[in-house]
Amino acid sequence: MALSGLQIFKLLAKTNCKECGFPTCMAFAMQLAAGKAELDQCPYVSDEAKAALGEASAPPVRKVTVGAGDLAVTVGEETVMYRHEKRFENMPGLGVLITEDMDDAQVSSLLGTLKEQQFNYVGRTLRPRVAAIKAADAGRLAALAAKADAESGAALVLMHDDAAALKAAAEPLKDKKPLLYAATEANFDAVAAVAKELDVPFAIKADTLGALADLGQKALDMDFKEVVLDPSSATLGDVLQDQTLIRRAAIKKTFRALGFPTIGFPCLMTDDRLLEIVYASVFITKYAGIVILSDLDPARTLPLLYLGQNIYTDPQKPMQMDQGVYPINDPTADSPILVTTNFSLTYFTVSSEVEASKVPAWLVIMDVEGQSVLTAWAAGKFVADAIAPFLKKSGIEEKAPHKKIIIPGYVAQISGELEEELGDGWEVQVGVREAADIPKFLRQWSAN
Repeated sequence: MALSGLQIFKLLAKTNCKECGFPTCMAFAMQLAAGKAELDQCPYVSDEAKAALGEASAPPVRKVTVGAGDLAVTVGEETVMYRHEKRFENMPGLGVLITEDMDDAQVSSLLGTLKEQQFNYVGRTLRPRVAAIKAADAGRLAALAAKADAESGAALVLMHDDAAALKAAAEPLKDKKPLLYAATEANFDAVAAVAKELDVPFAIKADTLGALADLGQKALDMDFKEVVLDPSSATLGDVLQDQTLIRRAAIKKTFRALGFPTIGFPCLMTDDRLLEIVYASVFITKYAGIVILSDLDPARTLPLLYLGQNIYTDPQKPMQMDQGVYPINDPTADSPILVTTNFSLTYFTVSSEVEASKVPAWLVIMDVEGQSVLTAWAAGKFVADAIAPFLKKSGIEEKAPHKKIIIPGYVAQISGELEEELGDGWEVQVGVREAADIPKFLRQWSAN
């Protein structure tokens, strides 16, 4: 049974140190009870309190990790119903279905795409990470699982109704944490026993939410924590209803039996490739942790990955680039140096215009916590006495020793002060205000 905020407060250190991010221990306890904070945010919680608060402090949707290494997928650990309440934590894992009727060449092609396909979006690498293996023949399931691991290193979902077949396929790969799919009312005990023996996550599947909750409670009673739910949604309406009700029960009611991430198979719900993407987008939008497609056509995966990234970006944090020096169009020591902030929209707007100009240039990005040029200037973060030491430590002088830098036109007023702060032969030039004018400006700069 979940503890109240007051009950949790009695078990805390009561230091009111604020190191957890909340003004008082009582405020922290109330957020903990609401599932909007985590116990490890408190640096002074005792081992006794951890033991007593373990279940109460667990997120309403438990964390599950499938796979290992670079392509591991962590899902769940969610604490809110809507992103604007705080943020969503773990972006869904996108994957592809591999079946026994595919020939080796087709399987290898899919696995090769899974290993290599990736996209850069606002400074982050997005990629599919999951291979779902489905085969009625136990030997073929094990062979495909081994092949998928060897050729892609992807997180694996092993699909079979028989626990023995799942064990045979998963046991050689148990260190890679494959997801066993799926435990039902008919085979729950057998699949759960294999999952416990191999220490791997498993999925629960049922035709109704009531039956799914019963199996979820059974998993909790057996002390399983890494479980994934499949409500067997058959239509688009079912997807919306089932995913929403599961999330609402976990978040709003702290109903632990449904407090696990979910998996969706739009690839099995329709043969229409376009409709499949509609289904997948609904799964991503409405909380699914893993979404499996029928292929990895980039025209289909790219928009879905972008959708997931947009939804799972923290709304309390501006999207930002890493601070550093970015070469564009193969610059040389004589190429112009442009300085701007690490707000991602600023970076991509400026970099695309520089690239379009065909003029080789250095783009120096300063960390101002993701703020735009004017906002950072107004906040005292993109000002002369901050920019000068950053430039000297950035390494740009070694790459382009001419020491002529170009600042955004909107902060022209800092040019004189910045030149004084830099000293030692540096020259500050004022650039354009609008990004669309960058190509013309750079061409004129190069001509001079």
